[in-house]
Amino acid sequence: MHLLEPVLLLQFLVSGLLAGALYALLACGLNLVFGVMRVINLAHAELMLAGAFLTYVLYAWAGIHPLLAFFLVLPALFGAGFYLQRLVVERVVGKGELQSLLLTYGLSIILINTGLLIFASDFKAIPELQGALIVGDIAISKPRTAAALLAIALTLGVYHFLKHARLGKAIRAVAEHPDVAMLCGIDVVRMRMFTFGLAAAMAGAAGVMLTMIYSFSPETGADFILKCFAIIIIGGMGNFIGALYGGLLLGVAEIFVAGFVSSQWAEAVAYVLLILILLIRPTGLKGAADVT
Repeated sequence: MHLLEPVLLLQFLVSGLLAGALYALLACGLNLVFGVMRVINLAHAELMLAGAFLTYVLYAWAGIHPLLAFFLVLPALFGAGFYLQRLVVERVVGKGELQSLLLTYGLSIILINTGLLIFASDFKAIPELQGALIVGDIAISKPRTAAALLAIALTLGVYHFLKHARLGKAIRAVAEHPDVAMLCGIDVVRMRMFTFGLAAAMAGAAGVMLTMIYSFSPETGADFILKCFAIIIIGGMGNFIGALYGGLLLGVAEIFVAGFVSSQWAEAVAYVLLILILLIRPTGLKGAADVT
C-alpha cells in the first residue's frame, strides 16, 4: 500500500488523534496547575504513574478491570493531590517558578524511588481490552479507543466545569486575580487545593488509560513529562484548551512522522514543534495564561 493512499492517511489521522487524547488529558492537568498557581509541577507524570500502579494493584489483587478501577483511582488521586497541595506545594505558591521547580522535582524523585522500592524496576502491563475494531478499511485499537473516549470526555467535562460551574468560576477568579478573589470572599487556599486535586485526578485518569496501552515502570514518567511541557508551550502556558489542541496535534504529528519517516524520528517531533511554535507564535496556539 502506497503511503499517500487516502485510507492509510485516514488510518494515521485516527491513530494520531487517539494517541493525542491521552497526551492532552495529562497536559491539561499540568496546565491547569500552572494557570491557577503559576507552579510548574515536575511530579505530574509521577502522579499519572501512581494512578497506573494503583490500577495495576486493583487488577492484580482484586481482579478489578481498569475501566472499573477508573472510578476508584480518580477520587484516590484527587484526595492525594488535595492534601499534597496544602501540606507541600502551597509553600512555594507565589514565590517564583524556580522554587516550584525545585520542590516538585524533589517530590518527583521521592515518588519514583518509592515506586522502585515497592514495585522494583520491572515493567508492568494489564492484558485487557486487546485487539482492534475494523471500520471499513480502518483498524482502530480497542484499548486506545476506550482510553481516548474517556480522556476526551474527562477533559471536556473539566473544561465545562471550569466554564460554567460556580466552583469552576471561583477557580478562574483565583487564577486571574487571587487578591481580588480573596476580597470577594473566595477561600483562595482551598481553591488551590481543589485545583491541584483536580489536576492529580486527571493525571490518575491518564494513568488508568496508560495501563491499557503501554507497559510501564516507576521511571516511565520522564518521557511523558517532557512531552507535556512541549504541549503546554505549543498550546499556550496556562491555557487549558490550548493544551487540548497541543496534545492532539502532537499525537497526529508523531504518528505521521513514524509512518512516513521512522519511529525514532517520531520521538523528536514534540521538540521540533516546540521550536517552530516559539519561532512563529511564542505565546502558543491559544495564547498564554487563560485557564479556559
